Amino acid sequence: MLKSLRISSIYVLDQEQALDFYVGKLGLEVGDDIPLGYMRWLTVHVPGDGDRTILLEQPGPPGMDEKTASVVREQVTKGATGGHLFFTTDDCRKTYEELVAKGVEFSEGPTERPYGIDCGLRDPFGNHIRFSQMVDNYAEKIEAAGGKV
Repeated sequence: MLKSLRISSIYVLDQEQALDFYVGKLGLEVGDDIPLGYMRWLTVHVPGDGDRTILLEQPGPPGMDEKTASVVREQVTKGATGGHLFFTTDDCRKTYEELVAKGVEFSEGPTERPYGIDCGLRDPFGNHIRFSQMVDNYAEKIEAAGGKV
């Protein structure tokens, strides 16, 4: 029986640039930074939540050959690889203002939704990121809205 989800992975094209964005701007912490020779195992996590990490993975070996990696890099740049991260925050508008002050560009500012207040942005590689200030009983509120968010 499955017990928990520990590591999720997104593709990034440059791990140093990814660190600058995810740690320097979003405020995540480095979990692991291990040079394996054939790849760099680089994870980040929300401070205080080291049980759930994000692998910042460059397309390439050992998971794929160079031809495939080239196609994946092109798709990452277009935002078409399905890389999505969803975070929560206690104050969506405040977090939005803090990140804008750090130079983070948003695709959607704070927006009222049945489940709370929500924002959207993309990382420097095209991955989609959202963060929400959830309301209590959000599942019931979504259902009451006809499942429309």
